[in-house]
Amino acid sequence: MTVARQDLAPEPPDWMDALVALGVRYDASPRFPTESLDRLRAAGLMTRFAPERSGGDAFDTAEAQALAMMDALREVGRADLSVGRIFEGHLNALALFDWYATPAQLAWLAQALTRGCVFGVWATEPPPGVRLGDAGRLEGRKIFATGAGSLDYALITAAPERGERRLCLVAADDPSRTDLGAWRVRGMKATVSGSYDVSGMIAEPWALLGEPGDYDREPRFTAGAWRFTAVQLGGVEALVMALRDGLSDAARQDPLQRMKFIEAATAARTAHLWVREAARRFAEGAPGAEDVARVTRGVVERAALDVMERAARAIGTRSAFDGERIDKVSRDLSLYLRQAQPDQVRDQAAQAWLRSDIWGDGGALW
Repeated sequence: MTVARQDLAPEPPDWMDALVALGVRYDASPRFPTESLDRLRAAGLMTRFAPERSGGDAFDTAEAQALAMMDALREVGRADLSVGRIFEGHLNALALFDWYATPAQLAWLAQALTRGCVFGVWATEPPPGVRLGDAGRLEGRKIFATGAGSLDYALITAAPERGERRLCLVAADDPSRTDLGAWRVRGMKATVSGSYDVSGMIAEPWALLGEPGDYDREPRFTAGAWRFTAVQLGGVEALVMALRDGLSDAARQDPLQRMKFIEAATAARTAHLWVREAARRFAEGAPGAEDVARVTRGVVERAALDVMERAARAIGTRSAFDGERIDKVSRDLSLYLRQAQPDQVRDQAAQAWLRSDIWGDGGALW
């Protein structure tokens, strides 16, 4: 029996098709993807994972919430990685509110989400970093700030004169503080990840979230990396789907081409299993969750690189044409994979596993 190509995958949600189409437009003429975020808002995704006290959905367990979030991040990333990056930053901010906000701050968040506000988290900065001075005065700027000038609010890290850095809530939509001039990239264009100058802004006491050191607190800080790997996983899956759809009938009869496809599909599924495990362990607060997340970063990166290569080899020159799905997803992934210190992160996980079995399933790692 011959299986029709369209029968090989479930029907995607309507908003995914819209994000794919809009992503092509944003790639050709880069700007913040407001229309795409409107689609996510209409689908309820911008509020679903907010703290319950701020209007978010109730989940039976932390694991159920993490796995539902993983699927949402994958699906958004599969449609458009730039939107996925913005969405992941929004969910990161909501998680920080959930862990560290006061009741008054949670009430404020509920009102902001009702207004449709989009949040981000900005931590990267050039020396000497953002300083938190007397009376809450901020000095410095953030770089690689996703959505700079277009988000409504960002949680930023700022260091006081003494002690650990802390989280401050700032307005993120001031064009006079925004510089997008250096964001000239081949992929992830619509994230508009520029610099944002917070000098002279005042972090009022109500806008300080949690206590000093909360943002960097382990295992949440490192183990939370599973979220961006879920978005990247969506990009890998998008490439596998584009490869499948792009293979000609003749290629489907060629065992060498079929081998490229099954290797790509296997790499994507392997990455999926690691991301799912990292999300589950994060939700449980399991020992070694941060090291599972560290390894997961490398697994997803390797899967993405392998799938990009196989897709390009199988489809050929056509994969590099402007407007081809494989070209756009590959360009986006190539940039998104460039997270900080990948080799050092994997080495930290290797050291942890050499000391003990962090898999923690009652048996040896091997």
